[in-house]
This record gives sequence, C-alpha cells and structure tokens, in this order.
Amino acid sequence: MAEFLFEIGLEEVPARMIAGAQAELQRRVVAMLERERLVVAGVASKSFSTPRRMAVWVGEVAARQQDASEEMLGPAVKIAYKDGVPGPAAMAFARKAGVEVGALQTVTTAKGDYLAATSVKAGRGAVEVIAEELPKELAGIYWAKNMTWRAGRPERFVRPVRWLLALLGDVVVPVEFGGKTAGRTTRGHRVLAGDEAIPIGFPDEYEQTLLDAFVVADVEARRQTIRKALDRVTRAAGAGLRWREDHALVDTVTHLTEWPSVVLGSFEPEYLKLPEEVLVTVMRDHQKYFAVEDTAGKLAPHFLAVLNTQADSAGEAVIRHGNERVLRARFNDARFFWEFDQRVPLMQRVALLEKVTFQKDLGSYAAKTERVSAVAASLARLVAGRGLNVDEGALGNAARLAKTDLTTELVKEFTELQGQVGGLYARTQGFSAVVGDAIYDQYLPKSMEDRVPRTAEGALLALADKVDTIVGMFGLGLEPTGSKDPFALRRAANGIVKILAEGEPALPLTLGDVVDAASPDEAIRMRVEVFFAERLEFYLRDAKGQVYDVVKAVLSAGANDVRDAVARAEAVTAVRGSEDFAAVSAAFKRMKNILAQAAEKGILDYRGDLPKQASVDPAQTALSAATTQVWESYHKFAEDREYVSALQLIATLRPQIDLFFEKVMVMVDDPYVRWTRLSLLHSLVDNFTKIADFSEIVTAG
Repeated sequence: MAEFLFEIGLEEVPARMIAGAQAELQRRVVAMLERERLVVAGVASKSFSTPRRMAVWVGEVAARQQDASEEMLGPAVKIAYKDGVPGPAAMAFARKAGVEVGALQTVTTAKGDYLAATSVKAGRGAVEVIAEELPKELAGIYWAKNMTWRAGRPERFVRPVRWLLALLGDVVVPVEFGGKTAGRTTRGHRVLAGDEAIPIGFPDEYEQTLLDAFVVADVEARRQTIRKALDRVTRAAGAGLRWREDHALVDTVTHLTEWPSVVLGSFEPEYLKLPEEVLVTVMRDHQKYFAVEDTAGKLAPHFLAVLNTQADSAGEAVIRHGNERVLRARFNDARFFWEFDQRVPLMQRVALLEKVTFQKDLGSYAAKTERVSAVAASLARLVAGRGLNVDEGALGNAARLAKTDLTTELVKEFTELQGQVGGLYARTQGFSAVVGDAIYDQYLPKSMEDRVPRTAEGALLALADKVDTIVGMFGLGLEPTGSKDPFALRRAANGIVKILAEGEPALPLTLGDVVDAASPDEAIRMRVEVFFAERLEFYLRDAKGQVYDVVKAVLSAGANDVRDAVARAEAVTAVRGSEDFAAVSAAFKRMKNILAQAAEKGILDYRGDLPKQASVDPAQTALSAATTQVWESYHKFAEDREYVSALQLIATLRPQIDLFFEKVMVMVDDPYVRWTRLSLLHSLVDNFTKIADFSEIVTAG
C-alpha cells in the first residue's frame, strides 16, 4: 500500500469555477481507484486547490489490482460436443475464458445443460492502470467554459495545462494530459517563490513543501487565514470597527489567492453621502474589497483588500495607495452617475422603456411593464378579497416604475444594482416608502439563501415580475431542459415558491392563483403548474431539509398551496417516528393496493338490490365506528392546519385497522359485503390522505 498524489497545474482559473471542479476531481479519482480495485470503499482522501492548481491525495492505494474471477456461461453442451469430443464452439469458449478445454464445467439451467468456466483476470500494476485511466477522468470534468490552446489538438480544458505531478509512493506515474507528462515537481507562488520547479519526494510532503514555497494549498486553511487577517487588521484600525461579514466574498478571495494577506485602505468621508448600496457594490463586486462598519453598523470610510502576496511596510504602503486611487475613481464615477440620473425623474423614464428590449419575441420593457402591472393588480384584488390589506395605488406606481432604472447611467455601469437603484431614486423623488421598498425588492429572492421582499406590495410585485417572465418563456417553448436554463426560470420559480412560503405578511395565494393571473392559455398554465410543483419539491427538500418520501407523500396530496404543503411536511416529519403512525402508513399502502385491484376489476361500485339482511364482521364495525368517532375532530384540526394533532389522531386508529386486516377478508364473493368493505377503505384513504398520501411513507420492513 502507498499514498497517491496527483496535481494538475494551470493558468489562473476563474474563482467561481474552482470549488465545484475540485470536489469533482476528488470524486472522480477516488471512484476510478475503487472501480479499478486499487482501494477499498471509504478510503481516506483529501483535495486541494488554488487559482493555479487542483490536487488530490489518496491514502492506501494497492501496488497492483487484485485478480478478478468471473463466472462465464458458454454454449449448450449438445452444440459444444459431438460424440463426447469438444467441437469448435467448446474450443472458442475455452479461449475466450482463458482456460483449457478440460477445465470447462457443465451447469444445468432451465433451458438445459450449458458449458461454464471460471475466468480469472490477472490484476495489473497500479502505475499502469492510473496512467491509462486518469486522463479520461480529467477530460470528463465539467467546466462552464472550456478552451483549446494547442493548434490541431483535441483536448479542451478550462485553462492551459502547465504541469502535472503524479506520485504513487515515491514512484512517478506517467499520466499524460494536455501535452504534459506527469513528473514529481510542483510550482510555488509565481512571484514569491520564483515559479520554479520544486521536487516532491513522497505524497505526504506535498502541503509542507508548498507552504515553504508560499502556497497554502488547503482551501479551508486559506479561508481561515483570510478571516483571521481581516479581524486582526480591522482591530488595529480603531476601536469598534469591524469588517462587514460576507461569506460569498470570503469564498471568492479564498479562490483568488495562494498566499493571502490583508491591507487596510481609506477613502474620503464625503463619499459616505452616497447610498451604502452603491458604495458596497463598488467595493465588493468591482474591486473585491470588504466594507468596514462601526458599532452601529454604519459604513466607515475604510476598506479591506485581500492580496495574493506578502509585502514589507514600504511595499504595503504602495499597494494601499494604489487600491485607494482605484477605488476613489470608481466612487467618483458612481457619484457622477447618481447626480446625473436625478436630472430625469423616473416618471419621465417610463417612455424610454420602449427602446429597451426585454426579449425579442416578448417585446420591450414597456410591454413587460404593462403586463406586470396587470398581473400585480389582479393579485392585489385577489388578496384584498381574502382579507389582506394592500396599498393598491402604491403597488401600481411601483409596477409602473419598476424597470425604469434600466435606463439610468448608474445601472448601466453597475448592473448589480438594478432594482435597488430604482428604489433609492423613488425615495429621493418623493414617492412613499411603500413604493420605494417594493421597487427595491422586486428581484428578491435571488437564491434560496436570500431574503424575501419586506412588504406585501413588494412581494406582489416580485411575484408578478417573475411569473410574467416564466409564462412568457413557456409560451415561446423556452422552458428549461436538463441542466440548461438560459433565462433563469428555475431561479424565478424558486423565488415565487419562497415568497409564498416565507413572506410576511403571508399572502393568501396559491401557485395556481399566481399562474392564472399571468396566463389565459390553459395549455401554458398546465405546463407552468407542473414546473412549479417541481420547484416546490426542490424547496421542501433542499431549503427545508425534508426527506424524499415525506415530500412525495405531501405533494401527492396537493402541491398548490405552498404554506400548507410546508406545514403538512413538517407535521409528517414530526410524527413519522411514532410506531403507531408507521403501522398506519403501512396499512394505508395495503388499502390503496386493494382499492387499485378492485378498480381494475371494475367492482368498486355495487349495483344490485340492497339485501334485507347482511352479515357484518365485528372488526369491520369496530373500524367504522372508530373512524366516525374521529371524523369531526380530524377535520377541525385539518381545517385549522393543526396537522400534528390530526396525524396523531389518525394514529389512534391503529388497533382497529390492525384488527380489521387480521379478521376481515375484503375481496369476498358476496358483492354487497365486498362493497361495504371497499367503501370503508375508500373513505379512510380519501379523507385521511388530504394531508399526505401515507402509502408513500417508507416504513421498516
């Protein structure tokens, strides 16, 4: 057994692509070694990455594959032998199995006697296997964008390959990829270590060798180094200052650096007159700087830049000055655009939307504004009729002005601020906070981790905007397929589900209500509703952490009311550990199977004359009486969405259900008795599965 190390050196890879590719490379390498019988399942492994490299370490790799035996079935004996002498078929089978003819065996099958043999495939050396198989795994890694860099060569990869390192113990594995053959050398920091080849003796020397060459290869160690440096530099800047927490930016700079350090810069306090959103966007999205705030959470005139180098005090001063100069220029641009845009009020910009294309077949943003306004108004009337007060005038103004900031210079320069700029401009131009907040929040949530709009008006505007896009694209046949979703319709649908599930105040709307408000076409509505059901399933599983069988059971009982589906899923999860509930769930599966069989035979209904007297089994009577007894309380609990209580009530029927299936034969010959029993089961299934289809719950045994 020996440790295995593989590293691929590249030109700098975009930060957003590194984490996924690093994880995929580790999975592929370990899976390949398992498939080739070189490691056992669960073998220890670790991955590394920097902007210039990805690497995988695997412990306890065998020097050779284990021999593999395979049982092979050959031709029929009557064909393989003639008069007891092996014929051509027997000879050919023996050659294929790699054994002597005399070693062939005879086995008896349902079709007669056949020849059989045990073929032993000799294991190959690990170096040979890895060199042959690893390039295939590298070529299979998914990248959002690939490139070619050698004329006439077929390989495509995210960036040109600059070196390969592959060691099994102290033996070099000659892996070939991208015009390079693996050796035993790596590279350190391009500047601090001179970018010269550095030899690695054994795989376990990898991390320390790179540390000596100014490279922190462990991603988590690099992340913690950055966070500690941010803390240390901020504390030194002044009492009470702190850097504004930003997990996504920490991840980005982690994947942008190999040897990180942090420098504190400053800017003139006069820039703080600009909205924080503008300043933070400039720092975060354009310069990858961290904002600094005071104890009250207000922005301070400082920033933190994460460097990919190590400098002395003089060098640090030069770097700080350069970053301050760049940021000052960006802030000046933002201030100019902010002041310039104010010359044309938002109301006057509505007409300009005629010249801004939303989608070539769906027209301009002016046309989209009209559609969104109509959908928002329709939804507002619907929720008002169901008891939720909405400022319909403010919502109308917000819908009319929502896209006008697309014509502003500030959004053209800083596209990340669309929506937010419109909301800020609306406030400065005399519109109410309701209008400004609705415009500001119209694109929320942008992900499952993002917040939902703060107001009912903002939520309705966001719903209208998202569903208009979805319905329009579906109408053009541009719905998502497979992993392709060029118009981000899944994200829009996820946002709709999240708003309906988490918005405060809660909107009394279903997914069907939202779709109906946007589309008069029945065929489109049906396709969109199926799409929304898929997104609700995604929300329950990924955002709420519900297991697959609970989600399936709940959505089988209804996928239209999002909040109701969430409440039902949480209730099923809360009670599924109960022994009684598990038993009842298993019984419901049996009930559904019996009813399905009866439906296939066409015997669910009774069409004969009512008998004067019919014998009813006491167990049937007991189950019917117990069911009738819980009906009223069950329906009251379900109506009030007290689903845990309702499910606990169902579980109390376990003794009667168990007795029924122990004593009663449902599919008897007497059509009337059979009908009464099928009717009882149908009533149980029909009423109780309004919360969830319990037959979908996976139970032990």
